[in-house]
Amino acid sequence: MGTDGNTLPLGAEMIVAPRTSDIGAFEVQRLLPYRRRRMVGPFIFADQMGPTVLRPETPMAVRAHPHIGLSTVTYLLEGEIVHRDSLGHRQTITPGAVNLMTAGRGIVHSERSDPDSLAANPMLHGMQIWLAAPKALEEGPPDFKHYPPEVLPLIDAPGVTGRLVIGSALGLRSPIQGQSETLYIDLSLEAGATARLPDEAEERAFLVLGGVVTLNGYRVASGDLIVLTPRAEAVLHAEEPARIIVLGGAVMDGPRHIWWNFVSSSRERIEQAKEDWRAGRFAEVAGESDPMPLPE
Repeated sequence: MGTDGNTLPLGAEMIVAPRTSDIGAFEVQRLLPYRRRRMVGPFIFADQMGPTVLRPETPMAVRAHPHIGLSTVTYLLEGEIVHRDSLGHRQTITPGAVNLMTAGRGIVHSERSDPDSLAANPMLHGMQIWLAAPKALEEGPPDFKHYPPEVLPLIDAPGVTGRLVIGSALGLRSPIQGQSETLYIDLSLEAGATARLPDEAEERAFLVLGGVVTLNGYRVASGDLIVLTPRAEAVLHAEEPARIIVLGGAVMDGPRHIWWNFVSSSRERIEQAKEDWRAGRFAEVAGESDPMPLPE
């Protein structure tokens, strides 16, 4: 059954309705983790940010905070975010580009609006994703990479366009491959268009960012995350122009614990990360003087 009690569409095993979460200046729609579905492949956290209007008095202002055991993937549809981290990177991310930050044994970063852009009251809309690291790489070195839009393979079929953000599918290969098998696709469908989702990934889900689509004839609500049955045929039909995000990958090598901004296969490792942040043992981010406190 779906979250609303309705029968599930053919090819789906779960419907996850978004939960609203307040991150300060604006609200996000949280999809993962969900109480009955912690991960889809390596995807352990998924927020849809916006669309929202930013103003000088309400900028994006995510103060310096730590991560372990995961990679963050920031992908924008509208607007821009300035990333700074404890490795010394400062990078403005714009629509269609990808910021991939690998935390490994520990990294700190902040995400803020560019003050010069706020006078125009810009829109912000995008996805904030965390990928859990395989056990063998949880304590690896931290890293950061930025990929401009032009390096991502373009998808171009009748009525269907988009980008292959991470992984390999549809005869294409992204320069971003992830630490384990990962699939991340951004698709736009014209009204009346049909798209058959790739079925190679062991686990898959898709999110309707906007518009009206059907899955194998079942109408899907905008904002819902549809977790697909492994290897099942998934045919999407757009009743009006629509935008879809496809997520997936191999089943992770065991469960993960998640607390605040920490992900690990070990509860003890998360407790150590808490104490390290409390004691100031993480590296600092240049220009950030007011880091987030450890939650009580």
